[in-house]
Amino acid sequence: MRSIRVVIADRYPVVLKGLSNVLGAHSDFKIVASFTDGPGCVEAIRNLAPDIAILDGSMPGVSGPEILSIANTENPSTRFVFFTSSEVERELVMSATVDGFSFISKDVAPEILVQSLRQVAGGRRLLPLPTADQAAFREQSAITENALAVLTDRERQIMRLVSEGLSNKEIGRRLKISNGTIKVHLHHIFQKLEISNRTVLAAIAISQDDGADVYPESEPPRIRRG
Repeated sequence: MRSIRVVIADRYPVVLKGLSNVLGAHSDFKIVASFTDGPGCVEAIRNLAPDIAILDGSMPGVSGPEILSIANTENPSTRFVFFTSSEVERELVMSATVDGFSFISKDVAPEILVQSLRQVAGGRRLLPLPTADQAAFREQSAITENALAVLTDRERQIMRLVSEGLSNKEIGRRLKISNGTIKVHLHHIFQKLEISNRTVLAAIAISQDDGADVYPESEPPRIRRG
């Protein structure tokens, strides 16, 4: 299996060490370079073309928005993930006019970090939860794993597509079911998980790394016979 090649950059060496230890424990990640300054990180992205660059939101030398501006000009294939510790850092990066970058909070659990980076490598964009929704997500985290067991396969598929940022109409087209049916499914999902909005639902899906197969209503998965 091809490794996910990663460049990491943070102004604190202890954070670099922690990231190296967490990712180094998984065979599908390969750290190709690490830096405590922005300019070195930019050169590594240019020369090594990693799959993911994990960046501190406020590194010395070159700031997060400046790195995004360079990326927008040069259009590398690298996916950018800002590893942030505060609302100020997130707002600073989000002030940039470049799309396509993701956020992961520095207080996330190691297993969630790994799952999230795998999803970024697969093409998903991760955005920070608003403050109120962060609190709601933490409140739900203790019951979520058990609650997910009561979701149907179709509900888990819809949850996964919501986490990819698809609208009800786009989900309906993907699954070949009506917008009204999607709304009914979402209502049931919200009731079962005791949540009230799509943002928290998306965060739950990401944290659980839900891998439900997505197939149209008229095309159930085929059973292979030996």
